[in-house]
Amino acid sequence: MEAVQKVALVTGAGTGIGKAVAHGLIEAGYAVVLAGRRREPLDQSAAEHPQARTHVATADITDPASVRAMFAGVRKTFGRLDLLFNNAGVGAPAVPLEDIPYEQWKAVVDTNLTGAFLCTQEAFRIMKDQNPRGGRIINNGSVSSHAPRPFSAPYTATKHAITGLTKSTSLDGRAYDIACGQIDIGNAATNMTEKMSKGVPQADGSLRPEPTMDVRHVADAVVYMASLPLDANVQFLTVMATKMPFIGRG
Repeated sequence: MEAVQKVALVTGAGTGIGKAVAHGLIEAGYAVVLAGRRREPLDQSAAEHPQARTHVATADITDPASVRAMFAGVRKTFGRLDLLFNNAGVGAPAVPLEDIPYEQWKAVVDTNLTGAFLCTQEAFRIMKDQNPRGGRIINNGSVSSHAPRPFSAPYTATKHAITGLTKSTSLDGRAYDIACGQIDIGNAATNMTEKMSKGVPQADGSLRPEPTMDVRHVADAVVYMASLPLDANVQFLTVMATKMPFIGRG
């Protein structure tokens, strides 16, 4: 009997970590839904694998109706969902905590936390009812789920909250054969981390360059987490540039 191709959905798949992970999953044999707000980078990303089974889905993950429509499209196109990578996220300008506008705080919370929650809800609804039942959800936590950078309260708070969402999802998913884990990423080389080579603020108030690592290592780690049978789970995995100032005191 021929194996059924597994289906994955990656949010924020047009650029950076999301794009790298989407391509890693394609190369691992998945049919991949590339999801994001802007159509053009998603189309460009999908076009790099013209022979693959891909589907582009534009959606605003802060909008419940948009998220429902996206997952309804996945069900209609593929009939099932085996993997959700909750990756889409935004940061806020590095300003003192007391100067962060409410609107900026809310935008980060709505995307990084509420967006992941809404996608998780819809993934549950598909995974618990499909045959074979179950699936896997992997959340992008970041090393900011452990330790903050200066002037990063909105981003750090949401990433700490993602850890709580990961644990609750892992527990509540047991009854439906839904596994959930979290990957905490440190200094993957993307457009967002280009400034690190020129210097970024440190806890002691200084400005220093930081090492980065190839984003491909993140893709490889997610593919490994996804490769496990549903009776095994990587609960938390940290992949980071070896010499970045995270472990210890810098």
